[in-house]
Amino acid sequence: MRKENQSSASEFILLGLPIRPEEQGLYYALFLAIYLTTVLGNLLIILLIRLDSRLYTPMYFFLSHLAFTDVSFSSVIAPKMLTNMLTQSRSIPYAGCISQVYFFLFFAVLDSFLLTSMAYDRYVAICHPLHYTTIMSQKLCFLLVIVSWALSSAVALVHTLLLARLSFYGDNTLPHFFCDLSALLKLSSSDTTVNELVILTVGTVVITVPFLCILVSYGRIGATILRAPSLKGICKALSTCGSHLTVVSLYYGPIIGIYFVSSSNDTNDKDVIVAVLYTLLTPMLNPFIYSLRNRDMKGALKKLFSRGNF
Repeated sequence: MRKENQSSASEFILLGLPIRPEEQGLYYALFLAIYLTTVLGNLLIILLIRLDSRLYTPMYFFLSHLAFTDVSFSSVIAPKMLTNMLTQSRSIPYAGCISQVYFFLFFAVLDSFLLTSMAYDRYVAICHPLHYTTIMSQKLCFLLVIVSWALSSAVALVHTLLLARLSFYGDNTLPHFFCDLSALLKLSSSDTTVNELVILTVGTVVITVPFLCILVSYGRIGATILRAPSLKGICKALSTCGSHLTVVSLYYGPIIGIYFVSSSNDTNDKDVIVAVLYTLLTPMLNPFIYSLRNRDMKGALKKLFSRGNF
């Protein structure tokens, strides 16, 4: 079967974004700027958290991992896409495509688990403030991150191994700007029933269950605030949770739109455009959301500039 895989498709052709050839240069500059902003913004968040001792808290511990994940997630997609746009080459080797699927799934799932850990942290901070330091111990924080990495790796590996066993004869053209798993399954000449079943079951576990956990956490937070409503309490909750809720909306919104709401069986331009949102734009926006709406981050940034550490 392995020989069959290698002989059936040595490369795939990525059709890329649905834009006109004369607009390639403009979009290349735009996406290059987005990618560089993503890398620099998220690395700045990691740097601030490492340098400022006031940010040595569970929330910022998870945020630093989220920032690293966003850089990595965007780097799986953007460099190859930009290279193809610049050179007008649309091919990607079979091994490169399989690797891209693995790392794309790994960091996408890791994002989901980290956002869930951050929601639990916010729940403990607001609903159990007196026991916060006891519950959110360093040991628990490390455990949540390690489990998130391990589960994400396992999920990505399962999908990748199931994909690698498939054969690809005939058409090797992907109507996408990266190796999307669902688009690859539609190209396969093998039976993809098992792959689709695993996508359905595992997808429910790693996307729906964390999302429901986040909703439950914020439901409990809302109930706690309403028990003793006060302007100060509401402002504190919004300050504590606003950034995280915005990032959660940006992450889950496009995914739900593509994989649960879309009724089309074929990859279309709308799906490709929405994919740009969660692969390129969301990782870029996260640093701005957390830095502009967070006094601690803004204070650490001012402190960094005032010391001239750059």
